[in-house]
Amino acid sequence: MTISTAPERAGPKPVLDGRRAHGESALVHVFVILPMLALVAAVPFAWGWGLSWLDIGLAVGFYLLSGFGVTVGFHRYFTHRSFAANRGLRNGLAIAGSLALQGDVITWVADHRRHHAYSDKEGDPHSPWLFGTTPAALAKGFWHAHTGWLFGKDRTNAARFTPDLLADRDIARISRHFPLWTVVSLLAPALVGGLATMSWWGALTAFFWAGLVRVAVLHHVTWSINSICHMLGERPFASRDKAGNVWPLAILSMGESWHNLHHADPTCARHGVRRGQIDMSARVIWAFEKLGWATEVRWPTASRLARLARADTPSVPAPQ
Repeated sequence: MTISTAPERAGPKPVLDGRRAHGESALVHVFVILPMLALVAAVPFAWGWGLSWLDIGLAVGFYLLSGFGVTVGFHRYFTHRSFAANRGLRNGLAIAGSLALQGDVITWVADHRRHHAYSDKEGDPHSPWLFGTTPAALAKGFWHAHTGWLFGKDRTNAARFTPDLLADRDIARISRHFPLWTVVSLLAPALVGGLATMSWWGALTAFFWAGLVRVAVLHHVTWSINSICHMLGERPFASRDKAGNVWPLAILSMGESWHNLHHADPTCARHGVRRGQIDMSARVIWAFEKLGWATEVRWPTASRLARLARADTPSVPAPQ
């Protein structure tokens, strides 16, 4: 998303027009609160009426499209350069990630690079450990890391953290067109649902389930990586922060919740590197590599994993 609360320590902040800042804040509230309300309404709404297999299929399809756009695109490619991508794949990933409604690609990447620069320390835009370790402080920290940071007034300096993306004409253009991708993300499912059923009701239910509810679920899964995965989980690899592995989130997050290895080795294309750690995003990158669209993939190696492992952790072979 577009807004963070931690103080900016790395470079001057851009001066924002007051009306623009107010407008951005209003958009954040709309795109966070409206999907959350839809998610709350989803359970009673689903019981007895208003949900079809078409709605489920569209919701899953758009969840995977926008989710991989974030995990493979915004995160592993644009933020960490875990692989090289040709122009078509690069632009496609930027658009797909924008469909998640988590902010434009440049702002998302700037926030995440800043997160890694100051992980779990002052300057991290969404660490749950910024207020102390008492129960009250951790409750406040959880709220801040999960959702609260989105409503602050400080903004990450994109010129400082993403000069490469600002200089890329294609990506800068896609970033500027984020309002368009928002409309596409919400209305494309409704269009498909309406045409498939030839009814306004089919369009409405698809808009609700594959639009609003899908966005809300993906929002909370992504935010859970910021909050839960920095408070709980196993830590078999040495990192500078408290990033942990939380296996119940592995499927919904497409492998992002294997967060400990990621923070120990941020440029690695695969996060789930131990036996049984499903990482769907890594499999998608593997497919792109086989198609020739992705090259120079930074796959883990046994020797590197051994160097990163904590002293009390058994060595593991690199996954194939």
